[in-house]
Amino acid sequence: MFATLTLPAGSDLTGTYRAPTLRVRSADDVRTALRLSREQAVTLDGRGMDCVLRFDEARGVIEVQAATPWSEIARYLASRKVQIDAFAVMPRLPATVGESASQAAAGPDGLPVSAHITAITVFTADGELRKADRYSNTELFRAVLGGQGAIAVLYSATLSIESLIRSAAAPVDPVEIEVADASIRHVPECVIECLVPPASADVYIGRVREILEERRVELIGMSVRRYLPDAYAGLRWARQEWAGVEIRFARKSTLGACVAAAELRRALLAAALDLGGSFPIRDLRDATRRQLEACYPTVAAFIADKRRGDPGERLQNAWYRSLVAVMRTEPCPVRWGS
Repeated sequence: MFATLTLPAGSDLTGTYRAPTLRVRSADDVRTALRLSREQAVTLDGRGMDCVLRFDEARGVIEVQAATPWSEIARYLASRKVQIDAFAVMPRLPATVGESASQAAAGPDGLPVSAHITAITVFTADGELRKADRYSNTELFRAVLGGQGAIAVLYSATLSIESLIRSAAAPVDPVEIEVADASIRHVPECVIECLVPPASADVYIGRVREILEERRVELIGMSVRRYLPDAYAGLRWARQEWAGVEIRFARKSTLGACVAAAELRRALLAAALDLGGSFPIRDLRDATRRQLEACYPTVAAFIADKRRGDPGERLQNAWYRSLVAVMRTEPCPVRWGS
């Protein structure tokens, strides 16, 4: 869990300058680091914010610091005879609550984690501690959930225990698609996940096989997972029910092979979009601006809101820099499937 607080836009930083990394474990640590960041750029390492803060059995909620692992939450609740082990063993779920909330990642039953969060506590880039939930400061609440860590420094999240129990009790495992004549090899692997309407999943899987065969690329594996719609995150990737198709294919380590792999990922994404699909916004490496705006119509408003709350764009991470870079390019008039 890292965030970089830069100096205000327009400040002169030499090319050799490296922002010092500050370990933060408490709200006071974050506040002190933010105060220091007014004088120099810093990187916050929040991996130490991994404690359970409050368990309110009467209200049915648990509040945890942002870097608390799901395994620790499951262990803590199990000691109180509450079982949510499915969150702790789920392979694709980010390890911590903060990462999961920032991505609005899908839980065991396919429902995004944002559906289980009732309140958050964050530090804005100016150092202000703010609380938000579904009924107060709702714009901040929705922007942070699924905001990929670009809006504020998430300090804690309050989770509905009943909602966690329901999700953990109905896990839906990914379905592995059979790959004919596939052998296990120690070769570099490239992975992309595309989202398609469930009714189009079979058609898309067939198209994936065709694209890889045309390019003589070995398909290592493919799996399909159900994703349920998200009603809470502002920058929603799960705006409807999706079939998430993860494709794993072989590539060599040469520069030319890396370029070919990038072209192949773009072709696979274009095929999904031609079927009315989309892609998880956490991974921007293959999307054009046209594709990004088509799949995420609120992205421009998201950036505008970010800049209103953080005019100097001081709070940054690699994802936000990638987003801004994509949006600075001119929309391409070429058809997606071309």
